Amino acid sequence: MIRMMLLATLVVATPVLAQEAEDGNAPPQRVRSVLLYGDDQCPKAESEDEVVICSKVGESPYRIPKKLRKSKFSPDSVSWTRRAELVDEVNRVTLPGSCSPIGSFGHTGCTIQMLQQWRAERAEQKAAEAAIPGGED
Repeated sequence: MIRMMLLATLVVATPVLAQEAEDGNAPPQRVRSVLLYGDDQCPKAESEDEVVICSKVGESPYRIPKKLRKSKFSPDSVSWTRRAELVDEVNRVTLPGSCSPIGSFGHTGCTIQMLQQWRAERAEQKAAEAAIPGGED
């Protein structure tokens, strides 16, 4: 039974294979893509089975394209330290200690923020008391 199915499949596929061999519309054997700069010329195909695709890119391969030269924001102008800080700021919302309903352990971050605020207020109060002259007799 399986042999009959394989034989039937082979018989059905034979005309398709014969059409590709006889027809001149077979796909090319080799496709070459070339980037051209300045006055470069597109190279000729080496054989009939090769297709050469050429595209003009710009003046020079070592120059930044004109539309990108005057961008308002340049990633090179931002230090790696600031980039890392930005990533931390963005991801802080979902990390433990964030005081956020999103992410894990958000409640611990609220407690930490409350304690930090209390310490800052206490230090400010002590500094204010120390600045009062004649407070102690």
